[in-house]
Amino acid sequence: MLRFIHASDFHLDSAFHALSPQRAAERRRESRELGARLAEEALRRGADLMLLSGDLFDGTSSFRETPEELARGLSRAGISVFIAPGNHDFYSADSPYATVQWPDNVYIFKSGEIESVDLPDLNCTVHGAAFTAPEQSAGLLTGFSAPQDGRIHLMALHGDVEPSAPRYNPVTKAEIAASGLAYLALGHVHAASGPQKSGRTLWAYPGCPEGRGFDELGDKGFYFGTVSDEGVVTLEFIPFARHRYEILTVDVTDRDPREAVEATLPKWTTYDLYRILFTGETDERGIDLTALETVLSGRFYALELRDGTRVRQDVWARAGEDSLRGEFLRRLRQQYDAGDEEERECVSRAVRFGLAALDHRDIL
Repeated sequence: MLRFIHASDFHLDSAFHALSPQRAAERRRESRELGARLAEEALRRGADLMLLSGDLFDGTSSFRETPEELARGLSRAGISVFIAPGNHDFYSADSPYATVQWPDNVYIFKSGEIESVDLPDLNCTVHGAAFTAPEQSAGLLTGFSAPQDGRIHLMALHGDVEPSAPRYNPVTKAEIAASGLAYLALGHVHAASGPQKSGRTLWAYPGCPEGRGFDELGDKGFYFGTVSDEGVVTLEFIPFARHRYEILTVDVTDRDPREAVEATLPKWTTYDLYRILFTGETDERGIDLTALETVLSGRFYALELRDGTRVRQDVWARAGEDSLRGEFLRRLRQQYDAGDEEERECVSRAVRFGLAALDHRDIL
């Protein structure tokens, strides 16, 4: 039985703009340990080889220490590691793949043509190709067919399956089915796809091993795969992220905001990055996000609070007053009744700000 690890889209040296400078630097340092951490997993799981399907770096220029540390980490695996550069880390004379000394166990595909590497001891052949520019409109898999020679045929490739626009190595399911591969290890999509099958070929995206923002939520990791003696491929998703991004929606209608959060949060959040969105109805004062953040922030690696609540309907009861407050509410009520959901949210915010100004209150 052949065992392998499939990972991609590390995006090392990402800026992490949404985090504080200290946290961003900390996350960049942590991400540089991905190679060593994957090597440890390979040893622990008895993997025979590793397939890394591109965008390991966020750009072709990176801090010198980043590829050097990745190279050192991967050397510890003691198995063959194959890298297929992608659109962010495309192969060029100036890329880290060409300017850093990589260990003997790491093979980097350098051409826009499919290359093949035989591993006789594993009865396996690994194929792959590289982006050599930021875009790759021609399909790298087009016309490829693995020989029927009794070997296990695997491929590492950065590409986009059935895309709407052919910018990042377009791959069709028909091409996958015609490839004759046992497994196509893809990179580019940052969410794990689950095992997919076209013809007899299994293919998948493992997603990124660490989320970088609130568009990359939940568990992130890699695939641990096996190929049986009969050529049957199975995949297991391995959660691997040190920090997860999560969005939590909390309805505070007729509830204390802090108590509502406490009742909704899972038990363990210390290493995760949370965006908490408050919804529902509140009085005209709204939610004191600053006070809540002071109380809650120690429970998270990073915390972002957003107020998406609307003013309770009873605020309009004073629209009938013969006063400046009444006139203010009457005019806003007309806009509120005529508006769509987005406009009503804007009106609710205007009510809060306006009433705070009329009452000479500080705005939360």
